Amino acid sequence: MQMTAPKTDSDDALEIAGVRFGSRLMLGTAGYPNRQVMLDALDAGGAEIVTVSIRRISLEGYAESMTDVLAGKHLLPNTSGCATAKDAVLTAQLAREALETNWVKLEVIGDRDTLYPDVEELLRAAEELVKDGFIVLPYANDDPVTCRKLADVGCAAVMPMGSFIGSGLGVANPAAMARIVADSPVPVICDAGIGTASDAAVAMELGCSGVLLNTAVAKALDPVRMARAMGRAVQAGRDAYLAGRIPKLTRAEPSSPQMGLIGG
Repeated sequence: MQMTAPKTDSDDALEIAGVRFGSRLMLGTAGYPNRQVMLDALDAGGAEIVTVSIRRISLEGYAESMTDVLAGKHLLPNTSGCATAKDAVLTAQLAREALETNWVKLEVIGDRDTLYPDVEELLRAAEELVKDGFIVLPYANDDPVTCRKLADVGCAAVMPMGSFIGSGLGVANPAAMARIVADSPVPVICDAGIGTASDAAVAMELGCSGVLLNTAVAKALDPVRMARAMGRAVQAGRDAYLAGRIPKLTRAEPSSPQMGLIGG
């Protein structure tokens, strides 16, 4: 029987909208103790895609601007803080003009306590932005139906929540996440709720194409070390998913042959 050679890192690159990335970990830029810690964490995690809030960063061209210090990274502006499709579309258009990118992480929040997306407004904004030439990566609830509708309107990837933003609860509904992955024609990025490295590995073992997180690294006691752990966990989870786990059994299964034992 002919054996298939294992995939190399270059063969298994993350591809979104025709662009290939070597890292499947995406990191945010908010909440770090200082800017240098943020930069060191981004490097330690190996993140190539970095999210920035267009409503919070300075877009001025002076030496300390966020856009300058993140040079070399693939910037993914987000529409955090938007509660309507109209606001989200306007914010995305502002980001495109200011940062010269048509990539956007689309967020339309419907509830300030849970930070759950407003599905109706999210779909409306996604459809409008896709028609306007944007590469749209929407933050969504962990609902296979919503995620499929977002893909159907032309989103380049879908980003279902693992759990509440900033909660550290990990992937709260693994079955739903696995179903989203199975049904999705576009990459699935687990977004929100990751608390530690094992959470990131679980998301990847479920088949997610990548993980986006912020608070788990920015608020860690040692953000740089945590970012490094997240990068390794994402790769380990991906390798485990590609390798294929053994089935779960309700009985013991001996790992050594039972025939021919002494005294048998």
